[in-house]
Amino acid sequence: MQTHNLKRKTPNKKSKTVGRGGTRGKTSGRGTKGQNARAGHKKRPEIRDFIKRIPKLRGRGVNINTSIEARSVVVNIGSLNAFKDGDVVSPKTLIAMGVLNIKKGVAPKVKILGTGKLERKLTIKDCAVSASAKAAIEKAGGMIK
Repeated sequence: MQTHNLKRKTPNKKSKTVGRGGTRGKTSGRGTKGQNARAGHKKRPEIRDFIKRIPKLRGRGVNINTSIEARSVVVNIGSLNAFKDGDVVSPKTLIAMGVLNIKKGVAPKVKILGTGKLERKLTIKDCAVSASAKAAIEKAGGMIK
């Protein structure tokens, strides 16, 4: 090995060019004078003003944990005494009897609760039933399908 064959471990860093042609000269890539050339505060993006005008609560609203599924309409056992013995109680028959109303052209989901006293032997179909209502219906001799 001879001295003219030696190479440095780390070569010299290339010096940054300064002036008109360099990347960090004069305006340093900012292009203009004035507010755009200054460090720190920049122009406010116009799109942000439009975003700020839109109301904050969008989508699911205040409580995102509420179910998308429609709530079932509550019917108490006491109101089922309008039916005759052996009748079938379903959302359609409840609408026909005037106990429920149609919402947006669709029969709502129904849940039967155990408030009141049942004096009829009824068959419950296509309805959700609470535990106390189920006990009262079976005690009266009815059944749930």
